[in-house]
Amino acid sequence: MKTRGAVVGVNGNVITVRFEGPIMQNEVAHVLLERGRLKAEVVRVQGDRADLQVFEDTKGLRQSDPVEFTGELLSVQLGPGLLGQVYDGLQNPLKAISDVHGFFLPRGTAFPALDPERKWEFTPMLNAGDRVRAGSPVGFVSEGVFRHSIFVPFDFSGRGRVLKTSPSGLYTLNQPVCTVENGEGHSQEVALGFRWPIKRPVTCYREKLPVRTPLLTRIRLIDTLFPVARGGTFAIPGPFGAGKTVLQQITSRNALIDIVIIAACGERAGEVVETIREFPKLKDPFTGRFLMERTIIICNTSSMPVAAREASVYTAVTLGEYYRQMGLHVLLLADSTSRWAQAMRERSSRMEEIPGEEAFPAYLESVIAAFYERAGEVRLAQGGTGSLTIGGSVSPAGGSFDEPVTQATLKVVGAFHGLSRDRSEARKYPAIDPLESWTRYPGFIDLSFREAVLRVLRHGHEIEQMMKVVGEEGTPLEDYVIFLKAELLDRVYLQQNAFDAVDAATSEERQRHVFCLLHMILGSVFVFADKDEARQCFDRLRLLFLDYNGAEWQSLEFQEMETRIVERVLEAVQPSDSDMAESFREILRDHDVESSFHRSRFALTGTSVAASGPREEMHVQDLQQGQPDRG
Repeated sequence: MKTRGAVVGVNGNVITVRFEGPIMQNEVAHVLLERGRLKAEVVRVQGDRADLQVFEDTKGLRQSDPVEFTGELLSVQLGPGLLGQVYDGLQNPLKAISDVHGFFLPRGTAFPALDPERKWEFTPMLNAGDRVRAGSPVGFVSEGVFRHSIFVPFDFSGRGRVLKTSPSGLYTLNQPVCTVENGEGHSQEVALGFRWPIKRPVTCYREKLPVRTPLLTRIRLIDTLFPVARGGTFAIPGPFGAGKTVLQQITSRNALIDIVIIAACGERAGEVVETIREFPKLKDPFTGRFLMERTIIICNTSSMPVAAREASVYTAVTLGEYYRQMGLHVLLLADSTSRWAQAMRERSSRMEEIPGEEAFPAYLESVIAAFYERAGEVRLAQGGTGSLTIGGSVSPAGGSFDEPVTQATLKVVGAFHGLSRDRSEARKYPAIDPLESWTRYPGFIDLSFREAVLRVLRHGHEIEQMMKVVGEEGTPLEDYVIFLKAELLDRVYLQQNAFDAVDAATSEERQRHVFCLLHMILGSVFVFADKDEARQCFDRLRLLFLDYNGAEWQSLEFQEMETRIVERVLEAVQPSDSDMAESFREILRDHDVESSFHRSRFALTGTSVAASGPREEMHVQDLQQGQPDRG
């Protein structure tokens, strides 16, 4: 018999209910109105009273309104048909709702997440007597280009066996396709779909693996300098308008990943609408089909109920864990976790909890950490591996990275891609600040190379700041050359043209090759008569590199542009630097990526050069200390 109660207090979206009978934390309840039912979640229990957060507008609620507790935790429906869907934070399909109700959704509206009438072609994988456990695949159906595994429900206890399986054929979502028995002799039917609590991590795997394999996003600045590991976590904090949403959309299109889940948590409706309109039209560069066919969008805009923001991020991560259990690699992009934290702050204040820094709840750090900890690469019990990578964008108030949400996030993520308003206003894409960002993950470029390049950028930035005070005339020529080298690296490698079909996404092989060429240029000693000559040389190099970036990888045009770049460098490189000059000439004779890396090792570590000034000599020696590693 279901537990019932009555409303005794209303404070915004938090209501207090007096109840009789058993209830539990995170249980779903419904406030019964004359027209509809308002869904709510138990967030605190004190004696015979419970605080519930309501996922709808509470206008019109009164004392003594009846409340019914369901006995079930806040859950999502798992099964075939999730891909390509646009859900709200509670997994209501927005298209199905709009087909019935139009653009304005009535309060209390709820639709099934998956079509219960649709039939799927099921193929069994097990026979009677086979051993199973929670998360064991009993068969599969085809969902787009993927083999969607049908699992023994994740709450199956212990090890058991298959009693019987249904033959291949068409089945609806709730039709049983297999019967299993656990070790205690209790039988359970397995259907194509089942429900799972969103705040309970899926742990039906053999072990969690160390995250070491780089996740190729095909964004040069990220992959080369601040890589993300497959199964890792990263944060993208930045002020409003710095390009967080654009960066996430480009990453979802170009990253080497199977499934993309976008959680729009409290985002402005205009940005979400753009995503919903664009994704169904975009061609997937890997499958040739539409990108939306391997994407799930959880849409909870700023105009929707605040309480549903928390549910949206947990719904998204649960769907990610579900597809990870199939041996797929999933990327979850949450935008923005700041608005989720703001929803927690609002709920906490209504519950009169002791506030922490800037009125956020004292448990903010533990909640954020628990969310990111659900990422990871796992070895599955049935063999193979799957991964869930989580990237969360943060919108700090005033663009300050010292605020609580950003700081709590930085304590748990493995990579930090800090966006800069200055770079955004300068039309630099991506607007990630290389002097503020960092990563704990290994990449396919050796760490010593990455650190040497970052030192060049920092040195160039220091010289630029000095030039703002003393002017270009008061800057020594050798310092000015270092500044030009840093500018060249930033403009032709760290920045990408998102509107260019070639430059928008760069393969790992091309990144290795071009980074090696630029590393050699940065390590060369140039001889210029004056600053005008130096500026003209690097301006020409920049223009050549921009055409070079737009040429197809290893095409004739690519090789021709590379030849022109090398010839231009040879005209300006110090004549006594014969070893470096010979390394550049070898590039003219051979464009092989592997040999380029071996040549760069010789050029950067085996060459003794006489620099034109003490600062440039220190700069060149710094670059020559790197030991390249092909990954």
